[in-house]
Amino acid sequence: MPPKAPQPPLRRNCGTMPAHMMLLEKHPEFRARQFKLEEQTAKLRSTLKVSALKQKIVKVVVNVVYKTAAQNIPDAQIKSQIVALNKDFGATNPDKSKVPAPWKGLVTDTRIRFKLAKITRTQTTKNAFIHDDGVKKASTGGIAPFNPATHLNFWVCALDGGLLGYAQFPGGPLHTDGVVINYQAFGTKGTATAPFNKGRTATHEVGHYFNLRHIWGDTEDCSGSDMVADTPNAAGPNFNKPTFPSVSCNNGPNGDMFMNYMDYVDDAAMFMFTTQQIARMRAALQGPRKTL
Repeated sequence: MPPKAPQPPLRRNCGTMPAHMMLLEKHPEFRARQFKLEEQTAKLRSTLKVSALKQKIVKVVVNVVYKTAAQNIPDAQIKSQIVALNKDFGATNPDKSKVPAPWKGLVTDTRIRFKLAKITRTQTTKNAFIHDDGVKKASTGGIAPFNPATHLNFWVCALDGGLLGYAQFPGGPLHTDGVVINYQAFGTKGTATAPFNKGRTATHEVGHYFNLRHIWGDTEDCSGSDMVADTPNAAGPNFNKPTFPSVSCNNGPNGDMFMNYMDYVDDAAMFMFTTQQIARMRAALQGPRKTL
């Protein structure tokens, strides 16, 4: 009998922070660039008017790295992901109507749009990849990014250890810059598998690519921060489909903003960025991401 296809994880698992810590150890200058970006972001946030932002078109390259026929996802599935990204970043996703009343006023258009520029297909002998950037170079079974200074590169592949995806924050090394997504969580058709079949894994990871952090600040004791003023502090990640309100860290009565794209809930339970998250992303676009 042929081997069973790997099953997608039952809970969201993002490898961005482990990958980030690994890069900081390898590239000390990355830490300095991140610190400078935080200073620039703090200055810009006080003057940036989100409603006055011009639209920014980001050219996208999708690098499909496959061992099996199923992993070699079709063009239609890739295009469905671009459609989903544009809805989510444009705040035209129909499910934004589910945003609880206290936060409806925070939902707005990022003025960032995505245009598919190129698809590459690379056959590999690797069964699966992890967050160590092996998929991003030929010598370890993958492919190098295409013009990462000017293009957002996705790698779509089999990921091990229950990983749905991971991204590189702005200011990191160019030869690894971009976003990696599990082939079972990319787009809205084909191999995209519930509960991760609405394209929101890419929305979450592109948020990281534009310098957004997880809403609980990656500490689970209420001491962390995502450095965004209009997302309530949370004790840790939320999973699956919580019900509103879900209170932690004395953040009642509204509780955690678990429906934010930067939490860990299922695709069907996340449907918003906030105004200040958008300001943070646009600061990255005026800084390390300005060559896109």
